[in-house]
This record gives sequence, C-alpha cells and structure tokens, in this order.
Amino acid sequence: MSVIGEPERGEPARPVFIGIAGGTGSGKTTVAEAILRQLPGVSILVIPQDAYYKDRSDLPLDERAHINYDHPLAFDTELLIANLEALRRWEPIEMPVYNFRVHNREPYTRHVEPADVVIVEGILILDDARLRELLDIKIYVDTDADVRILRRLLRDIRERGRTVESVVDQYLTSVRPMHLQFVEPSKRYADIIIPEGGENRVAIDVIAAKIENILARRARSSR
Repeated sequence: MSVIGEPERGEPARPVFIGIAGGTGSGKTTVAEAILRQLPGVSILVIPQDAYYKDRSDLPLDERAHINYDHPLAFDTELLIANLEALRRWEPIEMPVYNFRVHNREPYTRHVEPADVVIVEGILILDDARLRELLDIKIYVDTDADVRILRRLLRDIRERGRTVESVVDQYLTSVRPMHLQFVEPSKRYADIIIPEGGENRVAIDVIAAKIENILARRARSSR
C-alpha cells in the first residue's frame, strides 16, 4: 500500500507543486526565481496565475480596462486547474498568453512541457480550495503595503504602458479592497509565510531543502 499522494510502485514520481501567493508587488516572482537558483539540477516550471485571466474578446477595450482584475472571478480558474492536473499526469499543456496592454488574451498559446517541480504564483493561488488541494507546499509572501504599491507603480508604468493616475486609481478602487477581502485572508492557508520576499535567504533555503526531500521520497516510492 502506498502513502496517499505518493506513486504506486513502478509509477513515475509525480511533480512537486508549489503555490506562491501574496499581494501585488510582494515579491512572488522574486521568490520563484530564488528557488530556481537553489535547485540548478532540477527541472522547474513557473505558471503565473496572471496568464489565466479570462478571455474578454466580447468586450471593447474601454470596458476591459475597467474590469476588477483582483477579484477571483476575473480568473479562468477551471482552466488553470485542468492544466495543473494535466502537468501532474506528465502531460504537456497549452498555456494562455495574456497581454496587459490590451487587457486580453493573445490569440495564440504557449506550449509547456511537464517538469519535476511546478511553481504556481499569483495573488489568489491560496484563495481557492481546489487549487490548494493540488499544492504540496503553500507559500505566502508578506510585504508591507507601501513597498508593494511602489513596486506595482513602477512595474505597470515601465512594462504595461500605464499612467501614474491609472495605477493609483486602480489600486484604490480594486487592488487594495480585494487584497483586504481575498488576498490577505488567504495567508491562513500557507505552510510558510515569508517576510521580505526573495531577500529572505533562510526561508528560501528551507523551501529548497523541503522540495529536494519530497523529490527524493517520491523517487524512492516509484522504484
């Protein structure tokens, strides 16, 4: 009899799934990149929740620009879960590609092959119970609000063609209220809470060691 969550004898060890949540600008991507650097010999795939914003081709640009993108209903969570379950079965997926300048998906997808470790990062990764059930390690990156808004301001202006006024307006009308309603409360589901994001070297070392331990255990179970 195998341990729940472990492969049967002779079956390939399934990937390790890691969820990284936290508010906008908290440093989720930095944490994911730090984990990658700590595990150079392991194949790692990063899936951004942002890629799974719903397709809104039915709406004109001005209406798409005013959607509340920080609410759980803004995401195509069903597709994200289906894709993660496919990766868990070692099957490739076609991941959506999202264009933040036009607030909509591109007409093409990105072909993604499975990997030993799958990192799923996004503001609401820990909010949905179905997503949490897929995760072996649940992480919440905890960063002060003033740092987060400054990071978002710089990112949205440089990378997404936004104005200062539009970023501030979006933060006050949707980002901050949704953070308080959905993102911050999801912290209680985290296995590990990381202050200081990717700069917290001790936390990154602990997470990397845990991943290596899970991979080794599953490899033994699959022999």
